[in-house]
Amino acid sequence: IAIYLYAGLQVYDELSAVSGVCHVQDASDTPASFTVDGMSPTEVEPYAMPAPRDVEFASRDPRVPDLVLRGWWIPGEDEAGPTVILVHGRDSCRRDDNMLLPAGMLHRNGFGVLLMDQRDHGDSDDEDLRFAGGSEEYLDVLGAWDWLIAEGVPEERIGILGMSFGAATTVIAGGAEPRIQAVWEDSAFGDISTAMREYLVFSGYPAFLEPAAVVMARLTTGDDLTARSPLGAIPAYAGRPLAIVHGTDDTTILVSHAEALHAAAEEHRVDIREYWLVDGSGHTRAIVDERDAYEPRLVRFFGESLGTP
Repeated sequence: IAIYLYAGLQVYDELSAVSGVCHVQDASDTPASFTVDGMSPTEVEPYAMPAPRDVEFASRDPRVPDLVLRGWWIPGEDEAGPTVILVHGRDSCRRDDNMLLPAGMLHRNGFGVLLMDQRDHGDSDDEDLRFAGGSEEYLDVLGAWDWLIAEGVPEERIGILGMSFGAATTVIAGGAEPRIQAVWEDSAFGDISTAMREYLVFSGYPAFLEPAAVVMARLTTGDDLTARSPLGAIPAYAGRPLAIVHGTDDTTILVSHAEALHAAAEEHRVDIREYWLVDGSGHTRAIVDERDAYEPRLVRFFGESLGTP
């Protein structure tokens, strides 16, 4: 048992540890000037945005009342107009190109955007430099939503977009807060235990170490990785708009997760405005590979859900 749990601890360390900073290639990117892997500077230029307002806000997590989260707010022409919160992936931050590119797509079509750093990432405060599978981080997303409400943006005008781990966190947040109007998720896992087993097999480890990693997470940090999941959140979306996007060649989070989320959404009569499996795209790459199709789909989804800017 001791050996099994020790191996689980090693797996948990590998899966959960985050650096707390942005990727080196993104460290200097801003809304006004950023690069996108696979796009030339000329192709990126139309998505540049005005200088943002630096903002700080609290998580909705009562366990960490002093935790300060940070982000960029770039309102549309009407500060109370339709606004989208953008949520980055694991070991990333708001400077990532898969945050700035969709933000630029939305902003140039009149939407306000709030790009946030989750706890233990980017410029937000560190709690334990551990990824908790969205079971804690969803409260950070809800803190961003609360901040926009306090700034005067009507709740019916606020949606959320998430990429990768940020997509999973976003789906969980939307399930926990029924007043969130619409969620666009790109490359989310449906169930973290399944995703962990797939990662272990892909990395050459036995899948049976996954339960040990979950146990060691609870014992060492108190994180319950399985407390919440995107699949578990789906029933709460009944009647609300949801978009599910995933690349068919994703080896980080398999496309089967999108298929499972879609099946659950259909079962629970979710308003699936967009279900797009992008042929040949890898993890979070659909927005680059198919950007000419991605932008109008994205703008249409939030325009129909939040109102046209």
